[in-house]
Amino acid sequence: MPKVGMEPLRRKALIDATISAIGERGSLDVTMSEIAGRAGVSSALAHHYFGAKDDLLQATMRYLLTELNADCRAALTASTTPRARVSAVIAVNFSDKQFRAETIAAWLAFYVEAQKSPTLRRLLRVYASRLHSNLMSGLSALLSRPEAERVAETTAALIDGLYIRRALKDGIPDAATAAALIEDYLEIKLTQAKAA
Repeated sequence: MPKVGMEPLRRKALIDATISAIGERGSLDVTMSEIAGRAGVSSALAHHYFGAKDDLLQATMRYLLTELNADCRAALTASTTPRARVSAVIAVNFSDKQFRAETIAAWLAFYVEAQKSPTLRRLLRVYASRLHSNLMSGLSALLSRPEAERVAETTAALIDGLYIRRALKDGIPDAATAAALIEDYLEIKLTQAKAA
């Protein structure tokens, strides 16, 4: 008889194990058995909770999106100025919680897999839309609408690009440098707008 209340804990353990396995392997080429072993559950139980491996991968990506969104909402709520809102979005994306080697590897693997998985592609579109909206929540008060749109798009591309660069490097990802590069770009654009 299964223990009451264990399902959420086991689901979370399987998602954490998925992130860890993808991070170690650097691809989605992991088995349910390997993930289940890392989570300390049987392969049959992993299949019971998630069905096929694709379902577990989608649940893992949804989890990453949910965590990122929750962190971003909290940071935006605490921000008191439009400029602080933009910096908060950047800081969250490069926080210790989000910018870990295994999480970065998982994101990169999901980007690759999204080329052939409509579900993962849709989830990445949700991520991109939220990122754009969060950046615009500050930028639209600092720049004209067309310029804010361009800066938001470039900032999002810089965030994604720096994730890719860090995924392809050896060693610990340097979040502070990545965030500083984006902040430098923003300062240049905001200074140019003031001077115009």
